[in-house]
Amino acid sequence: MDRRIGFIGMGNMAKAIAGGIIGSGAAERTQVSAYDPLQSKLQESASQLGFRPCAEPAQLAAESDILVMACKPYQIEGALSELRGLLPGKALLSIAAGWDFHRYQPLLEPGVRFQAIMPNTPAMVGEGVFLFEEENSLEEEERREIMNLFSCIGFVRELPGKLMGVAGAVTGCGPAFADLFIEAMADAAVKYGLPRELSYELVSRMLLGAAKLQLETGEHPAALKDAVCSPGGTTIRGIAALEHAGFRAACMDAVDAVMGG
Repeated sequence: MDRRIGFIGMGNMAKAIAGGIIGSGAAERTQVSAYDPLQSKLQESASQLGFRPCAEPAQLAAESDILVMACKPYQIEGALSELRGLLPGKALLSIAAGWDFHRYQPLLEPGVRFQAIMPNTPAMVGEGVFLFEEENSLEEEERREIMNLFSCIGFVRELPGKLMGVAGAVTGCGPAFADLFIEAMADAAVKYGLPRELSYELVSRMLLGAAKLQLETGEHPAALKDAVCSPGGTTIRGIAALEHAGFRAACMDAVDAVMGG
């Protein structure tokens, strides 16, 4: 990757992406910079990850070929106003939920090339999911280069704009739902005497293995579940308890809540 990447905002998601890019070797530390109005927090993150902190947005824009809009959604219009006149000729990537290609267009100056991306936090360990909106104004080769960059820290998938919301709800919010599941399962293990840290490790590795098994075999999740459930066995009793508690409905309700349904 020859281009310089700048992050406008350095919250948890930006840290995950910047940390993943640097940690994977996809970009050198000197190629990654960031600006955040909370300068003390920015300096702390820079010390942890190795990117270059910028004191002003104009400095960040001047030093970057690709800018990642990583501030809060309600801060986007203000950030674009601060960067007015500095973005033409550059690629702008946005990772803000709800801000797609068409929402950005009235706010962008001519010559700004744009791409909306929905990421998730496992990018920090090279297992992110990155959803690229089909509608974009990047140059073709530039877009391939950026998609290749993100593929170094996870799985990249292109989707039409109408599907970005629900796909982002599943992949972007899903890690928090999975973490809640890990915590609950570990609590149950602790209840029966397993040490806390060992409980977390065992549950997390189980979840990782189950996901990998489904991806690599392509089997329907129901078939994989059935393979573990012996007639009259312990697993099917656990499944029955989850069904009784409304586990599936709770998962669907969580996505409904994210989508505002």
